[in-house]
Amino acid sequence: MSQNTLNKVELSAAASLASVYVLRMLGLFMVIPVIAVAALEFEDYSPLLVGLAVGGYGLTQAILQIPFGVLSDKWGRKSVIYLGLSLFCMGSLIAGFADSMLMLTLGRILQGAGAIAGAIMALASDVTRESQRTKVMAVIGVSIGFSFYIALLLGPVLAAYIGLQGIFLLTAVLSLACFPLIKWGVDTRDAQAAPAGDALPKLSQIGGLFKHSMLWRLNVSVLVVHMLITCFFVQIPLYLVQLDMPLSEHYKVYSIVLLLSVGVLAGFIYLSKHLPLGNSFRLALLLMALGFFLLIVQTPSYWLICVAGILFFGGFNFLEAKMPALVSSLAPAGQKGSAMGIYASHQFFGAFLGGISSGLMNSFFDVETTFILCLVMIFMCTLVTRGLSAAEKVRRVTLSIPNREAGALGEQDSVLEQHLEALRMLPGVKDVIADPIDMAFYLKVDAKTFNLKDAKGIIGADA
Repeated sequence: MSQNTLNKVELSAAASLASVYVLRMLGLFMVIPVIAVAALEFEDYSPLLVGLAVGGYGLTQAILQIPFGVLSDKWGRKSVIYLGLSLFCMGSLIAGFADSMLMLTLGRILQGAGAIAGAIMALASDVTRESQRTKVMAVIGVSIGFSFYIALLLGPVLAAYIGLQGIFLLTAVLSLACFPLIKWGVDTRDAQAAPAGDALPKLSQIGGLFKHSMLWRLNVSVLVVHMLITCFFVQIPLYLVQLDMPLSEHYKVYSIVLLLSVGVLAGFIYLSKHLPLGNSFRLALLLMALGFFLLIVQTPSYWLICVAGILFFGGFNFLEAKMPALVSSLAPAGQKGSAMGIYASHQFFGAFLGGISSGLMNSFFDVETTFILCLVMIFMCTLVTRGLSAAEKVRRVTLSIPNREAGALGEQDSVLEQHLEALRMLPGVKDVIADPIDMAFYLKVDAKTFNLKDAKGIIGADA
């Protein structure tokens, strides 16, 4: 089979792992536009518990994201994924059979304990050739964004027929469907663990990346952005109910918002090509701020909520698409897995902070005050983005050290250094490190001028 096309094993792995992502993310996100309204039936209903139920999954996701990735290197990818799916299923069942808001919230928090994103990405790396890895990762990446928007539309419709607890029970069933996809859909019989530096976090790298002059700005930005979207969904469903729109029809608003916000995103992508990166970020944040501002200065109506949502999601969509790509590009060679793990932890922790802060604010103040807090957070985020600058477009390459060289490299540091120096001298190489533990060289290169065959020739790998 051609080196430029996916083989059967890679196609099956891409489809199976993307499906696992979709099923799992649907379970996490379908309840977000529903909880604030559907949970009114519980006697212990409170704004604080609503906020925790919406964003509570983010706390355990943030805490366990990096440890689960590290454990997948020790216990095996599939073992960690099975563990994460089991925790997710248990949390869904607890929430599904909950007779109080508190138990539902605890189930939601346990759902988030299944932090298997890193293990899934590492498994995808293990079963794919280096030449096809980017395609498989792209398929999985698209599935993540797709599942979020489908969940927003499906959640209100399903809630009308099976209720909030029915959605949680359906989520448990969906999580069980992931087990056969992992067991039989991903063939690891001929797989060898791929070098993990650009797929999994490494604890030794975490401290340095927290201080990276650009990455910390992106981490803070994604925390704020996900804090804002959680605040948004704690309140908007209640506004719609106050306008006598039943929960089963909320999808109509979300359909309009999501469809038209895609047009705003397209305009943003065009503008971003002609604007400095920091200005693009601030313009996106300004749109999100305008969405909140409209809801503060005007009495919410059907069309006002639609306009506010379009503005908010127009900015959100741009930042959500742009920031992960920037993290991937800016991360030092061999440290992409660590950088993405830190980024994901900030992302989920932002969802948690959004839930708890909006719940607390709504408990003691009116909704407008909560939205004013959101505007303050946006202003602070614009200050953080002042230090952002565009990253170079780079390609990441991982070169496995041949087994026949591994012993020599471990015994003779000079051989390793010679290879490093030779790789640094190749045209198009921007950054390169060697990891004798992973038995790999990690490179950041200019795709236009870098010659992979020459690089493999230097280390004695098959060209």
